[in-house]
Amino acid sequence: MDTSEDHGRDPISELSNLNDPLRWRLYQYVAGHDAPMAREDAASAVGISRTLAAYHLDKLVEAGLLVSSYARPPGRGGPGAGRPAKRYTRAQREVTVSVPPRDYALLAGLLAEAVATDESGTVRETLAAAARKAGQAAGGADLTAALRTCGYEPATTGAGGIELRNCPFHRLAQRHTELVCGLNLHLLQGVLDASGQPPSRAVLAPRPGRCCVFLDPPAGTRRTEHGAHGEQAKGSEPVNVAAPARDSM
Repeated sequence: MDTSEDHGRDPISELSNLNDPLRWRLYQYVAGHDAPMAREDAASAVGISRTLAAYHLDKLVEAGLLVSSYARPPGRGGPGAGRPAKRYTRAQREVTVSVPPRDYALLAGLLAEAVATDESGTVRETLAAAARKAGQAAGGADLTAALRTCGYEPATTGAGGIELRNCPFHRLAQRHTELVCGLNLHLLQGVLDASGQPPSRAVLAPRPGRCCVFLDPPAGTRRTEHGAHGEQAKGSEPVNVAAPARDSM
């Protein structure tokens, strides 16, 4: 499951950069934002000088953990606007280390292929049940903590909905989108169920850069949030994903 960009790289060396507490804090700050962040913002967030922040941020870029670009602040352009500032965002590539070497991604890919080619639908229904059971095992009173335990990055919207800023199965989802999105849906329904929340809060609403599932706000605020969320999805060119059969939920 490695991509060509991974060949020749040393993941142990790259990840060792995060062993430095300051670099880890800077990485967390940048990764926690969708928009590219300026050096000044990162420096202020962790309480260090701009020069020191620039040094560590550039080291994270060299390690392939962050990506840099140049842009002027919003609303500033034309003569007299000054030079574009360097900004940083989280790299999309994944970095993993296993000692001794293991390839669970290959196994996951083979299993996904087997599910996708099962014309009877039995394996898919079994997987849906297993995903929901796993979600129930991970759920608890603290919904946000349960979501993080499952590998999601939850972010609360203004009306109380929850969008997930990542997909824990991103690479696999590129080849088996419908299968993985259905798995996400059942897993999150299980988490909600165990957290005392209606499983129906989990809905398929795929958008670029987000998990394909969105958690609607609690009852009473859903109508307002659905309108806002629908507009966001419409403007972001959502991916087409068929919803799983209701009887397999």
